[in-house]
Amino acid sequence: MDFTDQLSISYYKIIATLNESHRIYLVQHQESKKIYVRKELEVYSLDIYKYLYENPLPGIPQIAALYEDNNTLILIEDFIQGSTLRELIDSHSLTSEQVCTYMISLCDTLNRLHSHIPPIVHRDIKPSNIIVTSFGNVILLDFNASKYYSGEEKKESDTVLLGTHGYAAPEQYGFGESSPKTDIYSIGIMLKEIASSLDNYPSEFDSIIENCTKILPEERYTSISTLKYDLELIYKKTDNTDSVSPSAESFLPPGFRTRKPWKMIIALLTYGILFYLCSTITFKESSGSPIIQRFFTFLILFGDIFAIFNYRDVQKFCPLCKSKNILAKILGYILMLFTITFGLVAIMVMILNISTPK
Repeated sequence: MDFTDQLSISYYKIIATLNESHRIYLVQHQESKKIYVRKELEVYSLDIYKYLYENPLPGIPQIAALYEDNNTLILIEDFIQGSTLRELIDSHSLTSEQVCTYMISLCDTLNRLHSHIPPIVHRDIKPSNIIVTSFGNVILLDFNASKYYSGEEKKESDTVLLGTHGYAAPEQYGFGESSPKTDIYSIGIMLKEIASSLDNYPSEFDSIIENCTKILPEERYTSISTLKYDLELIYKKTDNTDSVSPSAESFLPPGFRTRKPWKMIIALLTYGILFYLCSTITFKESSGSPIIQRFFTFLILFGDIFAIFNYRDVQKFCPLCKSKNILAKILGYILMLFTITFGLVAIMVMILNISTPK
């Protein structure tokens, strides 16, 4: 790394640790103040990352900078707010419609990679490498194991195992060259895991899983596009009349987004109590308009609730809230609530002073 690179990377100051063992950090650019993720990689394909840096693709975090030094790649990429697919699976909150929507979006991203000449194979498709934002966008992470597919017929193997055990295709264990069908296999394994977490899911998922996870690559789906086509057929057959689309669902208030009855009941009771308090509260020794005071009390209470539960991805304005460090996370919540509460109080006082006769 030359002096220019060292100077450039010095602008990204570490503000939190996301994963110490994997050397992943939250950083902030000192001039733009924008938040990024810094990764230090020892296993990587420099050509792949250079391509993604020079050709940003939808569904993949944009790379702001990359530097290679002593066989280590320092990567600066966009910080993506949202929940990993792993977290969504564990919460048992997914619906079959959402599964189809997210998998179709993932297929679109992989199709862009597989359509490159030569094709780019991700080789580490798994739930923890997929983030779903509050707007329903699906983002594919971690291209550490990615490679170009040569397509050489006589090539028997291209690697020892790279990827994650349980999601890796048989050819990744040294039985052949990884290809776009390697990613298809991983999607099948992941879809099987997701399906097992659903209360009800279409039986058609079984045939898709089977076609994805054939031992021999030539027996799997011919391309990611054919897999996407079958997912779209299931989505069209699924009754959507009583469901909410991911984009509309993101507008639902906290407590209603998962559509779990017990959560909605608690949320409804909580909102009812808060509405009652806001409509009846009075401030002693105050000559200001009670309507204005009650309105801002409503904004403060509901603003704090929506901030805590990350309504419409509001926590993106305070990245410390997503830190893996518990102390940093607590500090992030305190700063966020302080800003909302005292900001609204200051505005209320200013309006009361203007509206109150001298």
